[in-house]
Amino acid sequence: MEHTCFKKWMGTRFVNIDRQTPMLMPPDLREWVRGDDLAHFILEALEVSDLSAAALNVRGTGSKQYPPGMMLAILIYSYAKGTFSSRQIEAATYRNVSVRFLAGDTHPDHDTIAKFRRENGKLLKSVFVQVLRLAKASGLLRVGAIAIDGTKLKANAAKSKTRRLSQIEEEIKAMDAEVNSLLERAEAADQSDGADSADLPGDLADAQVRRERLLKAKAELEAQTQQLHQEREKQRKIEKERGISSDGRVGAVSPVPKPTARINPTDPQSALMPSKQQGFIQGYNAQMAVSVPEGPHDVGLIVAAEVVTETSDILQLEPMGRKAIENLQQAPKRVLVDTGYDNTRQILALEGDYGLEVLCPPARNVMIKDGHVSPYQWDRRRRDARIAMRKRFELPENRGIYRKRSTSVEPDFSIVKNAMGFDRFRLRGVRKVGIEWTLVALAFNCRRLAVERDQWN
Repeated sequence: MEHTCFKKWMGTRFVNIDRQTPMLMPPDLREWVRGDDLAHFILEALEVSDLSAAALNVRGTGSKQYPPGMMLAILIYSYAKGTFSSRQIEAATYRNVSVRFLAGDTHPDHDTIAKFRRENGKLLKSVFVQVLRLAKASGLLRVGAIAIDGTKLKANAAKSKTRRLSQIEEEIKAMDAEVNSLLERAEAADQSDGADSADLPGDLADAQVRRERLLKAKAELEAQTQQLHQEREKQRKIEKERGISSDGRVGAVSPVPKPTARINPTDPQSALMPSKQQGFIQGYNAQMAVSVPEGPHDVGLIVAAEVVTETSDILQLEPMGRKAIENLQQAPKRVLVDTGYDNTRQILALEGDYGLEVLCPPARNVMIKDGHVSPYQWDRRRRDARIAMRKRFELPENRGIYRKRSTSVEPDFSIVKNAMGFDRFRLRGVRKVGIEWTLVALAFNCRRLAVERDQWN
């Protein structure tokens, strides 16, 4: 190509490309990376963080271990830049200058990276909180109001694998018949020394594995239903003790799964979740609490991040609010949520325990006209709380504050999904998925703090 266009390019000056002369790289790895690179902020944050919660081989036997600070640094940077696969992170330690700098020119393999991520949920939560408190101490994070919302993210499991309990039971019967048939064939082959006897052990083992997987999925579904039943009964008991009428308490759940109950054998703790853009997905409900900036120098950060298996947000206000307050060691003045969190019991509990104010548009079943409430079967306390909530929204100050919800938590979900590229979980099981969501939140906060630090320093 260059020879063909030589006449056309005559007189044009090009940079000389020399691929033969050996390069002399800077002796200091820091010189490889720009001064405003996110890697520098991550290192600075981890240097002042307590990493004692890391899961290590405390006996000190076997091969040398990679330092937890280095492993955590490459995970945070990779997630912040949209690299989530442990194999891709391993490759980045060779190809990406910033990751190579963070790794100190070492190259942990993908199994080591995956194992560290899987086993260090406690460390990730600890560092997540420490970074928040660092931002608070530096004046970048002020706690006036927080906004809570949730989004549905795909699980590492195909929706097509989801089965109803009735389907699982039918497939188990079919597998029982298949296993019995194979056992009979194996016995007959042994007696006759048939030529096809060598093929039977493999077929039988495969059938038994599939049968065990179905039995395990059924047992998991029964255990999940029993756990939900116990949790709901506990909630109903609390509400009864607080004087909430039976019409206002959360609904009861049978301890036995219905034939229509569903489960996914690949990731049994995931569930079919309604999604506005994609219909129903096999996934999890990822919850996020975000600080709402009040001044020009305030930074909106994720102050709590949890994953739940419930498809609805109706039971998430109180646990998310309490988790945010625990992380920040301070209660906000206001909590902003949408109608999906309209749970009067939880609103009253948060307001009573912390003296804060919850701004939540009441559901449409409460109508206030000319100062009167429409016929309503719930108890008086809940009714009065809803009247008070509606009156709060009549105040111009509260309407202005509530509008900030749509410019804080909702754009942050968009950044996570689009700018960071995190649109599905790579791990399986609610505990491991929760670890990954904490890592995403930590990476998000580091991205935002690094930008703000460079802007205002």
